[in-house]
Amino acid sequence: MPRRIEGKFDGSGLKIAIVASRFNSFVVDHLVEGALDVLVRHGVEDEDITVYKCPGAWELPAVTARVLANDGADAVLALGAVIRGGTPHFEYVCAEATKGLATLTMDSKVPLGFGLLTCDTIEQAIERSGTKAGNLGSTAALSALEMVDLYRAVAEGGRER
Repeated sequence: MPRRIEGKFDGSGLKIAIVASRFNSFVVDHLVEGALDVLVRHGVEDEDITVYKCPGAWELPAVTARVLANDGADAVLALGAVIRGGTPHFEYVCAEATKGLATLTMDSKVPLGFGLLTCDTIEQAIERSGTKAGNLGSTAALSALEMVDLYRAVAEGGRER
C-alpha cells in the first residue's frame, strides 16, 4: 500500500501575510475576514498575521512578490475581486493577475493561497465572499495552512508527520 502524505491544518507558530486589494472592498473585506477567522481558529496568533493592502487586483502579484521576498511569512494569501464590466478590461486584469500569482506560486518556496475572485456579476462576488457559495478567503487560508505542512513533509523526504 503506498504511503499517503497530506498537510495538516495546524497554524500554531506560523507567520501569515495577507495581500488584499482595496478595489471592490465591499467584497474583499469579507474575504479578509473569512481568512482571518480560519487562521485564528487553526492556531495562528493575531500578532503573527500581517495584512498588506494594495490598490487593486492588478497590483496583487507585484506586492505579493515583495512580501514573499521580504516578510518572512510561512505562507502568503492573495485576496481580491474583479467584477466584469462593459469593457475588455476585466479579461486583461483577471488574466494578468492570475498569471502573475501562478508564476509566484511555482517560483516560491513559500505557499501562496489564491483568493482572487473573478466574477461576472456583483451578486456572484457577494455569494463567493461569505454567503451562498462560501468564502474564498476562508478557502485560501485553509489551503495555505495545509500547503505549509505539506511543503515541510516534502522537504523532509516525504516523512509522515
